Amino acid sequence: MKTPPFSPQRRRAVALLGAAAALPRFVRAQARFPDKPITLIVPFAPGGIADITARAVAESMALQLGQPVVVDNRPSAGSIVASQVVASARPDGHTLLLMSNGNAVSVGLFRKLPYDTKKSFVGISTLGYFDLGLFVATGSRFASLQDVLAFARAHKGRLNVGTITAGSTQHLAAKMFETVAGLEFTLVPYKGSPAVLAALRGGEIDLAFEILGPMLPQVQAGVVKALAVSSDRRNPALLAVPTAIEAGVAGYNVASWNALAAPAGTPAAVVDVLNRAAREALASPAVRDKLAKLGMRVAASSPAELERLLASEIDRWGAVIRAAKIEPE
Repeated sequence: MKTPPFSPQRRRAVALLGAAAALPRFVRAQARFPDKPITLIVPFAPGGIADITARAVAESMALQLGQPVVVDNRPSAGSIVASQVVASARPDGHTLLLMSNGNAVSVGLFRKLPYDTKKSFVGISTLGYFDLGLFVATGSRFASLQDVLAFARAHKGRLNVGTITAGSTQHLAAKMFETVAGLEFTLVPYKGSPAVLAALRGGEIDLAFEILGPMLPQVQAGVVKALAVSSDRRNPALLAVPTAIEAGVAGYNVASWNALAAPAGTPAAVVDVLNRAAREALASPAVRDKLAKLGMRVAASSPAELERLLASEIDRWGAVIRAAKIEPE
C-alpha cells in the first residue's frame, strides 16, 4: 500500500521547509527597522532647552539609523498631549516621546491622566540631567547660601523666593528646599523665567530657583550670581559653585531630566536599536559640546535604568506635592 501523499511525516517536512524558507524574510524584516522616518514628540515649545536637546540628539540618531528623526512639538500642561499621542501610537519604534521629570510630576498633579505613566511607555535611555541654580542678583546682601539660610532662620517668612508657575519643577524644588532646610519663606510664582529674572533684578524677590541653562548667560554677564546648584554634584559649567549639600543643606538633591521613551509593547529588539543609537548620539563630541553649553550633564542609560528612575521620581515628587498641599486638578 502506497504512503498517503500528506502523511504526518510529510506534513512535518513541508512545515520545516516552509519555516526555513520564511526565516530569511523574517530576518530581513527585522533588520529593516527603521524603514521610515521616526517622529519624536516633544512636549515643549520650540526654542527651549528641551527642544534644543531633542533636535541635537535626533539629528545624530538619524545618522546612526539611516532615517530622519523628525521633531514634532506638542506643548501642553503636564506634557499630557504629547504623552497621549505616543501612548496611543503603534508600538513599532517609529513614534517616540521626549520624556522628562514633568511626566513624573504630572502623576501627582492630575487626578486622572489619559494613560498610565508607568505602564503605557517603555524606556529607551536617559539623555541627561539639568541642574537648578539658586540665584541672587549681583550686589545682593547674600554673598553665599549660608547667608540666605541664616537670614531665613532668623526672620521667619521674610525671605522672598521666586520660581515659575506652581507645580513646575522649579516651584516644587523650592518647596522641597524649604522642607529639607527646615525653613519658612514666602514663595512667589511667576508666569515664566523672564519674569523671574526681572523680579530678581528689580528686588521683588531675594532668591530665585531656576534651571541652570537659561541663567548661564546672565551669570556670565554678571547680572546674577549662582549661590549653589541643586544636585549632588557640581555642574561642569559652574565648577566654582558649590552644591546645596556642600553649602549646608544635607539631603537636598534635585535635577530635571530628559529621556526617550516609546509606546508600551514596542519589541525589545527595536528598543535595543534605539538605545544604541541614543548612546552613540550622546557620545558624539559635537552633541556633548552643544548640550554642555545648556548646562546639561549628559548621561545615557539602559531602558531598565530609565524605568526605575521614572518610578522613583513619581514617588518622590508625589510626596513633595502632598507636603506642599497642592490639590490635584
